[in-house]
Amino acid sequence: FYFCKSDQAGLVSLNLPFSSILSTCMSRAGHFMYFAFGSNLLKERLQLANPSAIFCCTGRLKDYVLKFGLWEQHVDNRWHGGVATIEFCPGEEVWGVVWTLSNENLMSLDNQEGVSQGMYSPLEVTVDTDNGPVVCRTYQMNHFHTCPPSPQYKQVVCLGAEQNSLPVDYVKRLEAVQTNNYSGPSILDQIKGVMK
Repeated sequence: FYFCKSDQAGLVSLNLPFSSILSTCMSRAGHFMYFAFGSNLLKERLQLANPSAIFCCTGRLKDYVLKFGLWEQHVDNRWHGGVATIEFCPGEEVWGVVWTLSNENLMSLDNQEGVSQGMYSPLEVTVDTDNGPVVCRTYQMNHFHTCPPSPQYKQVVCLGAEQNSLPVDYVKRLEAVQTNNYSGPSILDQIKGVMK
C-alpha cells in the first residue's frame, strides 16, 4: 500500500458486480452514491453519523493505491494514527464499498471527512458498472504525509472489509499493514458499543 508515489490526477473506474442491486440503489431519488475504502467500509462506523447509509455493492477503484497518513503537519488525530486515503497510481487498485446515502447526510459525511477544515477533498469519480457509468462521491486527503494507522483504526478497516466480503487477497493485504501500536481509547470504543 505504500510503494507508488505520484501527484498526477487520473481517470477512475470501478468494476462493480450485482448490476440489479446497483440499479435499485441508483434509482432512489434524493440519494447519492458514495465509494468507501477506509473506516467507512464498516457499516456501524459509517452509520454513527450517517444513518441513511445502505449497502449497494462492492467494487474496485483502478489506478489508485490505498495509503495511510496524517494531514499536513498534524502528528495526531482522533484515531491516534494514520487514516486511509487514495493516491493515483497506474496499475494499482483499491477495493471498497459503494453505499447509497440520503442527500440529508451529505453534510454529515463531509464533516466526518473534515472537508471544511481542508483535510479531505470530495471527488466525483466515474464508476464503470454492468449498467454503464455511475458517478460516486469519494474523498482524498490533502497534503498528507505517510503515517502508520493505530491498531484500532486498522481493525475497523479490516472488519469492514470482512463484513462486505472484499477479496481474500485484498483483506490479507489490509491485515498485513503495520500499525503504530497505540493502546489507548479511540473511536473503536464507540463502534463496539453500537455493534453489541
